[in-house]
Amino acid sequence: MSGYRPYTILRFDRQSGWQETPDPVTVEEPLEIRLIYGPEDQREERSLAITMRTPGQDEDLVRGFLFSEGIVSDPSRIRSIEPVSTRREAGRGHTVQVDLSPAVPIDWSMLERHFYLTSSCGVCGKASIDAVMETLHGDLFPLEPRIEGSLLQQLPDQLRQQQSLFALTGGIHASGLFDRHGSLLLLREDVGRHNAMDKLVGSLIGQPELQANAAVVVLSGRASFELVQKALLAGIPILVAVGAPSSLAIDLAEEGGLTLIGFAGTDRMNVYTGRQRVITDD
Repeated sequence: MSGYRPYTILRFDRQSGWQETPDPVTVEEPLEIRLIYGPEDQREERSLAITMRTPGQDEDLVRGFLFSEGIVSDPSRIRSIEPVSTRREAGRGHTVQVDLSPAVPIDWSMLERHFYLTSSCGVCGKASIDAVMETLHGDLFPLEPRIEGSLLQQLPDQLRQQQSLFALTGGIHASGLFDRHGSLLLLREDVGRHNAMDKLVGSLIGQPELQANAAVVVLSGRASFELVQKALLAGIPILVAVGAPSSLAIDLAEEGGLTLIGFAGTDRMNVYTGRQRVITDD
């Protein structure tokens, strides 16, 4: 499925004046995530969430979403992720059905509270950070990996050069996974910043060869609390953002031992936390 849709628009520029021209625009459509859960003799189905996303890699998106939100800690407990036909599909939007192992506990009252808190980032401050720290599966190595600052500055440009949909539409976010030598391992694009990261995490988990080399995730936008949370849960030691981090993102990165970099580019870079991993000229 294509990630863009052509539109005919009226465009103005000083050189050509007004003209009618085709313009590719990033697709944004809803995806409903439904869970099948409970004991084998009492299986239930219920809608978990509807997210706005760019179609493509939906299975990665759902797997990463469930993992990043702490609903599933072990990807092997997801039996299947299948698209289902609904009336919505006759229009715009799609539904996926996730069959969970009976070993996955589902507490809807806790889930509803969790989604309220994460969508209202900053409401609970330190409580949010404590909740994330309780769900981490292991500590990051405090001194590994160490990477030249000059190399880290080059990664956003490398990410941009590989963004096929951004080059076409100019309206899509990306998350890119790099190794310590600056080689791109994985790239995911989506109209939503969080979706791009979930697609990347969903593809990463369960692939030991990728996890062993995963060193840096580069974001095409800013670094929010939720994106730092997703990086920590996936065991990513360095997070580089083209834009600014929020205060709560910095606090969480500091608490979790993550190296957080903002405003990254060829001529500048701010290291907010975990500076011990960045090799400088000094």
